Amino acid sequence: MGHWAARMEEILELGEKGKAGEQLELTANLALRAYAIGIFPMAEEKDCETVFWVDPRTRGILPLEKFKVPRRLRRTIRNTSLKIRSDTAFDQVIDGCAEAAPSRGREDTWINSPIKKLFRELFDLGHAHTVECWNGDQLVGGLYGLSLGGAFFGESMFSRDRDASKIALVHLAARLHYGGFTLLDAQFPNPHLEQFGAKEITRNKFKVLLDKALDRPAEWPKSFPPEALDRFLYTLSI
Repeated sequence: MGHWAARMEEILELGEKGKAGEQLELTANLALRAYAIGIFPMAEEKDCETVFWVDPRTRGILPLEKFKVPRRLRRTIRNTSLKIRSDTAFDQVIDGCAEAAPSRGREDTWINSPIKKLFRELFDLGHAHTVECWNGDQLVGGLYGLSLGGAFFGESMFSRDRDASKIALVHLAARLHYGGFTLLDAQFPNPHLEQFGAKEITRNKFKVLLDKALDRPAEWPKSFPPEALDRFLYTLSI
């Protein structure tokens, strides 16, 4: 952990500008160092060309061992005709997450071009992943995030069909449990996530959990058998 933290501290001392007054380049290496100490990038709005770094005083997490799935959603997951895939349409997913959704109170998003470019690079490196909901050949919902050690940092989700993003979130939690992950970061808690057991913790508590998760071997499942989802849902009901 030490070399990650020391390097990021050095970078942050430069501020938003580099030593020569140039914008600090947003690279995958920089992002991985930042996430490893609990800091993540955002943009003011979709059309902004710069990003800023966020280190919240309180953090939202979704405890995997206490993850909650509402009863109605359990039935929906068991009966849905949607096909769930992973890592097959990264660009489509992040574009979906970047769409405005006025009907759901989202007039704009923080996902701008530099963040899209960054996460495409992270995806190519095997650190960024998607969970996708498909209705035939139509992508109707999904989410993306970043994996590092035994931690997964949920970034954003979207839905074009009822419950699609919720189904994706449950599949995400099940995949993480199956792959040996211990920490699911939700960044900022909200009522939508609270129904799944999201809770708010202090920055210091989050970083303790993060340090432990980074030292844990975990792997994003390249395949995910249906019975693994059934087992996950069963363990939550015990």
